[in-house]
Amino acid sequence: MHFFHSPNPTSLSLSLSLSPMSEQPTDAPPPHPTGRPVGGTEHSWCKAVPTGTGITVLALLLFKPPDLSLLQTALRNLQTTHPLLRSHLHLNPTTHAFAFSLPLSPPLLRIQPFDLPSTARILQTISNPNNKLSTFHLILEHELNQNPWQDDATGSATDAVNVDVFFARVYRLSEGEWALTLRLHTAACDRTGAAAVLRELMGMMGGGVGREIEGEGEINLGIEECVPNGKANKPFWARGVDMLGYSLNSFRFSNLDFLDAGSPRCSQVVRLRMGADETGRVLSVQRDESQVIKGCKSRGIGLCGALAAAGFIAARSSKNLPDDQWEKYAVVTLIDCRPILDPVLSSHDIGFYHSAILNTHDINGEEKLWDLANRTYTSFSNAKNNNKHFSDMADINFLMCKAIDNPGLTPSSSLRTSFISVFEDPVIDHSSETHVELGVRDYIGCASVHGVGPSIALFHTIRDGELDCACVYPSPLHSREQMEELVENMKKILVDACSSVDGHAS
Repeated sequence: MHFFHSPNPTSLSLSLSLSPMSEQPTDAPPPHPTGRPVGGTEHSWCKAVPTGTGITVLALLLFKPPDLSLLQTALRNLQTTHPLLRSHLHLNPTTHAFAFSLPLSPPLLRIQPFDLPSTARILQTISNPNNKLSTFHLILEHELNQNPWQDDATGSATDAVNVDVFFARVYRLSEGEWALTLRLHTAACDRTGAAAVLRELMGMMGGGVGREIEGEGEINLGIEECVPNGKANKPFWARGVDMLGYSLNSFRFSNLDFLDAGSPRCSQVVRLRMGADETGRVLSVQRDESQVIKGCKSRGIGLCGALAAAGFIAARSSKNLPDDQWEKYAVVTLIDCRPILDPVLSSHDIGFYHSAILNTHDINGEEKLWDLANRTYTSFSNAKNNNKHFSDMADINFLMCKAIDNPGLTPSSSLRTSFISVFEDPVIDHSSETHVELGVRDYIGCASVHGVGPSIALFHTIRDGELDCACVYPSPLHSREQMEELVENMKKILVDACSSVDGHAS
C-alpha cells in the first residue's frame, strides 16, 4: 500500500531530493485550542482517503429493528469517551495542512435512516450479476465507496473547512433485516480502534444505556510522538539508500493482471471463510485419528505469513507461466504498535497506531505452502526485530504521498504499490448474549483500497473459532470473477496444505 514504481532515474532522483517529512506542512495550528495538527502517518492517510483508500466501514446485519434512540445515545457516548470520534478533519486551503479540531458544542452525530424504498433505490444503482450477492454485502460495498472527504468525482482533496470523521446509517433491507453501518476516516480510527468501537457500542446497547454521559478529553497524540526513544533513529545516508532500494525494487514487482486501468474505481469485497475444523487445522496442531497435522502454531508461523504465501501461489498460478519463470511479489504487513509504544496504549485508545513493513519474495511456481509461509513470516519477523516498522515509518509515508501525487510513477497509473496487504494479527471475536439480544446475524469490518494500495487487502477475523476474511480489491482494475477465483484458490491451497499428516501436502 505504500511504494511506487519509478519509470526513470530522473523521477527517482527528484523524489529522493525531498525530505520525507516535507510532505507534512509545519505551519498548521489547529483551528481550536482543543485540537492538534495531524502527525506524519495521519497526514498520509488524510491524502489517501480522498483518492479512495482508507474509508473504514463496520457493517452489522440485524434481524431485529435497532432502537434508534438507544443507538443514538450510545454513539454520542462513544464520541464523548473518545474525543477523536467527535473531531472534525480541518484542511487549511492555503497551506494544505490538516488538523483535528474539537467542536466547541456537544457532539452532534445523527443516524441517517433509510427505509425500504430508499434502500431499494440505492440497491438499483449497484451491479449485482445473477443476483448472487446479498443485499447486506451490497450495502457494505456501497458504504466503502461513500466518500465525504472528497469534493468531486476526480478524487482531489477536499477544501471544506471542517468534515466529520464518523458517520452512522441504518438501512432497512427487508421486512425482517436491517443493516447498521459505521463509517470512519482511517486517520482517526484504524482497524484495532474500529474493533474496539464496535465492542463498546454493542456493550452500551446491550446494557441499555439510555442517557448521555458527560466528560471532557483531549485527542490522543499521533504515533510518531509515541515511538520509544531511539527506535526510529536512522542515519541520513541509510535513509537515502533504503529509499533508493525500495524504489529500484519496485521496478520488478509483479501484479495480478490489470483488466481496466483507465476507468473510475470503487472498492469491492470477496469473503474467504472457513469452518471451525478447517480453521483449526490451519492455525494449530490437530490430532486426527492419532495422527498429527501441523498448522501455523506448530511451525512458529503467524497466520499472516500463511495468508500471504497462499496469495502469492494463487496469483502466480492464475497466469499459467512456465515453472522456471520467476516473479517478484510484494506484501505489506501492518502492525498494531499500541503494545510497544511509549506510553503503552490499549486497544481502546482510538487513533491510527499501525505501522507497515514491506517485503518482497521471488516465486517460481514450485513452492510448497508451508515452506513459502515460513520464508514470508521470517522475513517479516526479522524486519520487525530490527525496528523497520519504526525506522522506515517516515520513508513509507513519504513514498505513499509521492505515489498519490504522481500516479504515473506506478504501473499503468494503477496506484498499486504491492500485490497484497495483511495484518500481523487477526481480530479475535466471540459471539455473546449481547449479539442475540441485539439481533446480530453477521458483521464485517474492512476499509476501501481503490486509491493508492494493494491489489488485495486482507482483513481477517477469527470469530467463534472460524476464519472470516474480508478481501477488498479495486474494481474494475480487477474483476469480481478474477478475485473470486483468486480467493477460492487461496482457500484451497491453505486447506490442502493441512490435509495430510505432518503437512507434507503443498
